[in-house]
Amino acid sequence: MTSLSVNINKIATLRNSRGGNTPNLQKVAKDCERFGAQGITVHPRPDQRHIRYQDIRELKPILTTEFNIEGYPSNDFIELVNENKPAQVTLVPDSPTALTSNSGWDVKSNFEFLKDVVQEFKNNGIRVSIFIDPILHQIEWAKKTGTDRIELYTENYAVQYAKGNKKGIQPYIEAARFSKNIGLGINAGHDLNLDNLNFWAKQIPEIDEVSIGHALISDALYLGLENTIQLYRRALNIEHGIEL
Repeated sequence: MTSLSVNINKIATLRNSRGGNTPNLQKVAKDCERFGAQGITVHPRPDQRHIRYQDIRELKPILTTEFNIEGYPSNDFIELVNENKPAQVTLVPDSPTALTSNSGWDVKSNFEFLKDVVQEFKNNGIRVSIFIDPILHQIEWAKKTGTDRIELYTENYAVQYAKGNKKGIQPYIEAARFSKNIGLGINAGHDLNLDNLNFWAKQIPEIDEVSIGHALISDALYLGLENTIQLYRRALNIEHGIEL
């Protein structure tokens, strides 16, 4: 069954917009777990415009589900992850100024760099996932780095689904099957939401985890956080899905 990891960056953005500690990030994270989240994801950026490095230090000891830290593996990021030892680290190719993740790694071109980073994290007992497009030869190169998982970058699927093109999922189906066949775990994320998530789950049951933040927190403004998390969990249940 696919696990739901809730990305709480948007909660930190809201907090930082006013100063102070409202909403309380640690409380929201614990509430997400209580409401059914099977993991918590954060993506600290060098300017700390949402998640701060100190947030990670405060979250790690209180979480009871899997903690996933995403980010570009700069020296500061590597040091932060090794200090806090989350269950999983997800390596993304974002530049420091990127507003959001907008592509997967060119693993072949960055192979030696990624191989060294993957090995360092694995030596510290941290599961590693590489953020990647559904391109088979890039997935094959990812396998060679020693990574445990890949995370499929799903924006193009979401765009095509919104246009009514359900065939847009086909490259992801092929990528997921290929990944499983060569022994990689598979995560997914970016622009997954209540409209497209159940179709995704039905077509690709091999997915181990989805991490969702922006859409989930946006839905929670109208539906409430507990109800929203339960709706996303239900959408991942391929037998039942959801009706809104």
